[in-house]
Amino acid sequence: MSAVKLTLNGKELEVAAGTTILQAARELGIDIPTLCHDPELPPNGACRLCVVEVEKARSLIASCVTPVAPGMVVQTESERVISARRSILSLLIANHPLVCIICERTGSCKLQDYCYRYGVTDSEYIGETKDLPLDESNAFFVRDMNKCVLCGICVGKCQEIVGAGAIDFTKRGFMTNVGPAYEDKIEDSTCVFCGLCIDSCPVGALIPKATIGKGRPWQVEKTRTICPYCGVGCGIFLHTRDGEVIDVLPDFDNPVNRGHLCARGKFGWDYLKSSERLTSPLVRSEGVLIAVSWEEALGLVVDRLEEISSRFGPGALMGLCSPKASNEESYLFQKLIRSLGSNNVDSHSRHCHAPAVDGMMKAFGGAAMTNSMEELVSAGAIFLIEADPLKTHPIIGYRIREAVKKGACLIAAQSEEAGLSDLAVHYLPLRPGSAVALADAFAAVILEEKLHKPEFINKRTEGFAAYSSSLGPEIVNRAIEQTGISEEQLRLAARAFATAESAAIISTAGDNAQEGDYRLVTALTNLALLTGNVGRENCGLYLPYSENNLQGSADMGALPAVLTGYQPLKEKKVRDNFSRAWKVELCEQPGLSAAALFSGAEKTAIKAMLVMGENPVACGDQHQAATEILRNLDFLVVQDLFMTETAMLADVILPSAGFAEKTGTYTNVGRRVQLNRAAIDPPGSAQPDWAILAELAGWLGFEWDYDGPGDIFAEMAALTPQYSGISYERIAGVGLQWPCPHPEHPGSKYLYEGRFLRGLGLFTPVGAADQEKLPLSHDESCSGVCGEVPCSCLSDSMRNHSVISKLQ
Repeated sequence: MSAVKLTLNGKELEVAAGTTILQAARELGIDIPTLCHDPELPPNGACRLCVVEVEKARSLIASCVTPVAPGMVVQTESERVISARRSILSLLIANHPLVCIICERTGSCKLQDYCYRYGVTDSEYIGETKDLPLDESNAFFVRDMNKCVLCGICVGKCQEIVGAGAIDFTKRGFMTNVGPAYEDKIEDSTCVFCGLCIDSCPVGALIPKATIGKGRPWQVEKTRTICPYCGVGCGIFLHTRDGEVIDVLPDFDNPVNRGHLCARGKFGWDYLKSSERLTSPLVRSEGVLIAVSWEEALGLVVDRLEEISSRFGPGALMGLCSPKASNEESYLFQKLIRSLGSNNVDSHSRHCHAPAVDGMMKAFGGAAMTNSMEELVSAGAIFLIEADPLKTHPIIGYRIREAVKKGACLIAAQSEEAGLSDLAVHYLPLRPGSAVALADAFAAVILEEKLHKPEFINKRTEGFAAYSSSLGPEIVNRAIEQTGISEEQLRLAARAFATAESAAIISTAGDNAQEGDYRLVTALTNLALLTGNVGRENCGLYLPYSENNLQGSADMGALPAVLTGYQPLKEKKVRDNFSRAWKVELCEQPGLSAAALFSGAEKTAIKAMLVMGENPVACGDQHQAATEILRNLDFLVVQDLFMTETAMLADVILPSAGFAEKTGTYTNVGRRVQLNRAAIDPPGSAQPDWAILAELAGWLGFEWDYDGPGDIFAEMAALTPQYSGISYERIAGVGLQWPCPHPEHPGSKYLYEGRFLRGLGLFTPVGAADQEKLPLSHDESCSGVCGEVPCSCLSDSMRNHSVISKLQ
C-alpha cells in the first residue's frame, strides 16, 4: 500500500493510503474531539465535532470519514474550526439536561469535557426539549434518553459486534430516539445485557445501577485483572472505593476481549459483597457448625489427617481442586496432597470434559485448544458444529461474527436453534445425535473429491490407510438419512470447508462425559488432520470450556497421573525432579479420579477429603452418589466462599477469598497465562486459598517458604517446561501463551507447528473409537481440558448470589 504525505498543524507526516485525517492526527498524538466515532465501527460522521479545516476546501470537513490526500494541509484547531465546534456543542446542550453536578458521569463525560475545552457554558438556542421517562425496568442499568446525544455507537455495538439487535434509531427529526422497537422497555427486548452500550456511551445516558451514588471517577481506584467466569479469560478493570467493588469495565488493550464483555463479566461480580459469604472458620461440634479461630480449625485438620493417614495409609486421602482456583492455588493443592503421600487429586468438573480431552489426546498428544481465539477473525472458513458460542462464550461468538464480515465462510450444523446460524453460508439443521455422521460424511466427500492434503498427511500423520478405508460410499448415504439434510447441501458445505485457505472447527462436544461426544471429537480431529487445518495459523480445533481456569488446573498437575505440564508420574526422572524440589518422596501409583469416585466405577477406600472450591453435591446426575460418598467419609474439609451443598456436609469449613480479593494467575482457553490482581480485602478472616494451603502445610510440618503468589509461580515455572519462560514481570500487561520455554520466548500463538506432542497426528476411524471405553479411574491418557458448560455447580454459587441470576 502506497504512502501519502500531508501536513497536519504544521507538521509533515507520512501515512498509509486510505488513512483518515482523524487516524493520521491520532498517530501524531493530536486529539480531535469526537462523540460518534468508534474504531470498531464504520465511521458515520454524525456528530460533526471532528470537523477540520483543509487548505483550499470550501467548507469544513469531517475528519473521521475523510481519507488523507497527497499534499493535504490540515488545521485541527483553527479559529474557524473552534467556532464551528462551539456551535455544535451549543446545539447539543440545548436539548441536554445540564445536571452535571449530580450526573454519575461527571468527570468521564465527553460532552462535558468538550464544553469545558471550548468554553461552552450554556446554549444560545432556546426551544422545546425532550422529557422522556427513565427506563429502570431491568436489574442492571438505567437508561436516561434525555441525555442521549444520538451518537449511534450503542446501536453499532449492539447490531454489528454483539448481533443482539436490541436497539436502533426510532422516530425522526427532533423526536429521534435510541431504543427497542415500539418503545418497549429494554427488559422486554432482545438485549443480552453485555454492557457494551454502557461502556461506549460518551455521556451519562446509560448508567449501571450498582455505581449510582458510589463515587466520582477520580475517587475510584482501578485494578487491572481477569474475569472469573468462563475460559475465555477477558481482561477487566475493577473499580473500587472504600474496599468495595462498584463497577467493572473491560480492558480495551487485552487481545482476548478487546474491550468486549458479556453479562457475567460486566455485572456478575456483586456476589463478592453477599451477606452469605463465609467469614470465619467453622468446625462441626455435636452435629452443629460453630465459628472457631484459624488455629483451632487448622489444628483439627492436621490431627484428623494424620490420624487417618496413620490408620489407613496415605491412599485414604483425596483432594478435589476447583478449576476456578488460580494456577498458584491449584499447584499448591496438588503439591500438598502428594506431599502427604497420595496421588488422589483431581478436579471434579474435569470429568465432564473427558470425551473431548481423550479424543484430542489420542490424535495430537495434547488436549489444549490448538489455536488462539484471536486467530478466528482471519480464518477462511469456520465449521460450527453443535455449538452456540453466543450463549456459552459470547466473545468467541463476536469473533465469529467479525470473521464473517471479513469474508469467512460460516458452516453451521446444529441440532437445536442457536445464534449465528443466520450468518451461515451453509446452514445444516441436524437431527439430534447425527453430528458424528455429518463429520464423517464431510471427510468422505473430501476424500472422494480429492480435496484432502496428501503432503500434510504423509509427512505429519499416521493411521491414514485404516481411516480412509473406513469411509466408504455408504458413509454419505448414512449421513443423509441420519441428519435429514440433502446430499447437495452436504457436499457444498464439505467443499467449502476443504477448499478454504484455512479453516477452524468449533464445537462444545464433551458436555457431561457422553461417549457420543468422544466419537464426535474423534471425527473432528480426523477432519482437521485430513485437511491440514492444524499446526498452522488461523485454523485448528476449538473446544472451549466453561470454567475460567480449567486449562490452568490441568497444567498445574491437578490430575491423578501427571504432575505439572503433564509430566507423567510413572517416569522416575520426573518424580525425582519434583522430589528434590519439594523435599518429599512421591508415590508412583496414579491416583483415583473424581469421575471414578463419584460414578462408583471403583470401590474406594477414601476416608478423608479436602475439597477446594468444588461443589460435587450440586452436580446434576451425580448428586446422590456424591452426597452418599461425602457423608460416609471419616473427615471432610471444604474451602469455599459460600455455604454450598458440599460445605453443609463438612467437618471443617475454611473461608476463602474471591477473585477480586487475591492475586494469582489464570490460564485461559487459548493457553494465555494472565495475572489476576487483588483489588479489595476478603471479608472477615477469609483468606486466599494459596495462603490457607501454605499455612496448613506449615502445620503439617512441611517447609514451605513463600512471600506470596509470585514465589509460588516461580517455583512452578522452574518445574514446568511449558511455563519456564513465564514470570509475573513478563505477564504484567496482557499475558503470554504457553509453551514459552525460556525468558526471551514470545509465547506460542498456536500449537503443533512441525510436530505433534505424540510425534505424528493419529487418524482413528470413528467406528474404532465407538468401541473404546472412556477412562474413568487413573486417567493416564488424559492430560488437558476442553468442552463446554458441563457442571453448573462451580459457577452457581457465584451466579446465585449475583444480580445476573435474573438472567436465568
